[in-house]
Amino acid sequence: MASIQKRGKTYQYTVSRTINGKQNPIRKGGFRTKKEAQIAAAEVEAQLAKGINPVLKKVPFDEYFKNWIELYKKPQVSPTTLKHYEYSLGAVKEYFFDTPIQNIKRYDYQKFLNWFGNKRAKETVAKVHGHIKSCVKDAMEEQLIQIDFTRKTQPTWTVQAKKSVDKHLNYDESEQLLRSIWSKIDDGLGYSLILLALTSGMRFGELVGLTRKDFNFANNTININKTWGYKKNSPEDFGPTKNEQSNRIIKMDRLTMNHFKELFSITPSNIHQLVFYSPASKYKVLSNTNANKLLKKLLMELNIEPITIHGLRHTHASVLLYQKASIHYVSERLGHSDIETTLKEYTHVLTELRLQDEQVTVETFESMIV
Repeated sequence: MASIQKRGKTYQYTVSRTINGKQNPIRKGGFRTKKEAQIAAAEVEAQLAKGINPVLKKVPFDEYFKNWIELYKKPQVSPTTLKHYEYSLGAVKEYFFDTPIQNIKRYDYQKFLNWFGNKRAKETVAKVHGHIKSCVKDAMEEQLIQIDFTRKTQPTWTVQAKKSVDKHLNYDESEQLLRSIWSKIDDGLGYSLILLALTSGMRFGELVGLTRKDFNFANNTININKTWGYKKNSPEDFGPTKNEQSNRIIKMDRLTMNHFKELFSITPSNIHQLVFYSPASKYKVLSNTNANKLLKKLLMELNIEPITIHGLRHTHASVLLYQKASIHYVSERLGHSDIETTLKEYTHVLTELRLQDEQVTVETFESMIV
């Protein structure tokens, strides 16, 4: 049972606690009334009864979030992804300021989501909400807080996302594009880049980060373990991949690999051994802007609505899924951090495939009795 003492104009509680056979009481003062001290002491006793080490020092949410990013995220994620976490930190700082994480309730957090979602799109709110949920989960693991105040909250938004420029091509359009690329493959290095983007599903930073030694022509595989800084705020020269799962070796088709084998034999090398080296470019590699322009030109010639180079990544995955490749394999090939990312990004494809599977199921059992 806690004892309450008056200290001048305030009250202090003392809660008995034994550690390694020795008395180590918990004391805290500064309460305006005896009732406040009794309530606080009861919370500490309840935590001790559950085997939880009480956290007596209040920690500002923005401070904890910043330290959490430094400790758990900065060493593991790419500079681009890190900026997304820092953006979330800015939102936490602006709204919660120095509010202790222990004082935030579900009601407070929902008010934050409503505030943040005003004049923002669904994707932005969802990303920030996801970062905060992960942080709060770790705070609970560390017994800094006992209740997940993000649980059962609902992100809100008021801005409809712009029409995505990263649409994908269907199977027939992909086939037309591939034939067109092969017909022009000797017209410049940009066509080789677009070919590899379509047949590998790599991110642009991974494509321009490739070196000649990453190509294994004996096994027809490509080793993806780095990126190249191709835009403002990117790390100079080589940089890490987006996440640990993005370090991967992918199997490639024979035609694509034979093209690069021949390309390497007839073109000069460079100091970095970069495949898509461009000495005239500011970043020493083919630019994303020029690659998108070339892709647009190819698609316009085919009377296909243009997509971006990143859209070829979605195209690659969509084609594989349509051809019944497993979602687990596609997720691994794309270098997604987990399969949930793949499921979320390709819901449209999986929904269409489900309808096909339903039809197959119906026809299978009907044909048994015909």
